[in-house]
Amino acid sequence: MRVEEEGKVYDDINITPMLDVAYVLLLIFIIMTTATVQGITVNLPKASSTPSLSKPKTKAISITPDGSIYLDTYPVSIQELETRLAQYKAAIPDLPVIVKADASVQYQKVIEVLDVVTRLQISQLGLVTQKLVK
Repeated sequence: MRVEEEGKVYDDINITPMLDVAYVLLLIFIIMTTATVQGITVNLPKASSTPSLSKPKTKAISITPDGSIYLDTYPVSIQELETRLAQYKAAIPDLPVIVKADASVQYQKVIEVLDVVTRLQISQLGLVTQKLVK
């Protein structure tokens, strides 16, 4: 065996810092893609699967436990909801809409919102639920 000189140039590439940066960027990417969903936080009912919300043009209708209705993050009445959705539908004919209602909200409020969506002939509709834990 031979002992190397101390003055010899180290010519191997250390990839550990590069991998650290790659992992941090991956983590940031994952966090940012899950943060693109708009709306108000509500306690969702449980179901076996959840719809994909990857489209940025998706409009979120949230119904809070006290019956307040929000379009994205703005509080609206049923009439305002219909007016605004009609405007969005005129701009985007295949407008996707999701409805997030709290599990304790009155069923009538959800039906009123679904009636508005039906009147506007919005065919891409999703109901958001929590994933069922097995």
